[in-house]
Amino acid sequence: MTNEKRVQLPIANETAASLRAGDLLLLSGTFYTGRDAAHARMIENLNKGGELPFDIKDQLIYYVGPSPAKPGYAVGSAGPTSSYRMDPYTPRLIELGLRAMLGKGNRSAEVISAMRKYSAVYLTVPGGAAALISRSIVKSEVIAYEDLGTEAVHRFTVKDMPVIVTIDSHGNNLYEAAINREAKTYIKK
Repeated sequence: MTNEKRVQLPIANETAASLRAGDLLLLSGTFYTGRDAAHARMIENLNKGGELPFDIKDQLIYYVGPSPAKPGYAVGSAGPTSSYRMDPYTPRLIELGLRAMLGKGNRSAEVISAMRKYSAVYLTVPGGAAALISRSIVKSEVIAYEDLGTEAVHRFTVKDMPVIVTIDSHGNNLYEAAINREAKTYIKK
């Protein structure tokens, strides 16, 4: 059974721990964006003793490179990119306090292990929902790495952005559940 919950961002540790794979969420508040180039730069900066461009504690990073905004909108299309491309960088960010990630596709065993250890969650959006997501974004501003163009880090302010908890902080994984369900169906044939 799924539950619909309203979640105010940033996401507190207790909130992340209470979420379950399959929960439907409506997110409101602010979070940050970042794709592979931004993640590589953040980790490179940390490795040199520098700081991240924002306080990562209890934050959500959305794996997106939004297209330019049309008049009257904060952003253009804002559909998620494939999350596996951030997997090499994500465990370190989770260890530093990253509480949630939003993207598409499954995550590596290393990312899921870090999520379990530090109480983080992985969220996805329904396929083809880029236009719906864009309407939930009420404000967008570039805060770092402007030279990366659409891959720059943005701060988004959202209202009732619909997402699904796909992997919870306990390791429950909707992707694995679907694969297991399909395998059992196939074996019965």
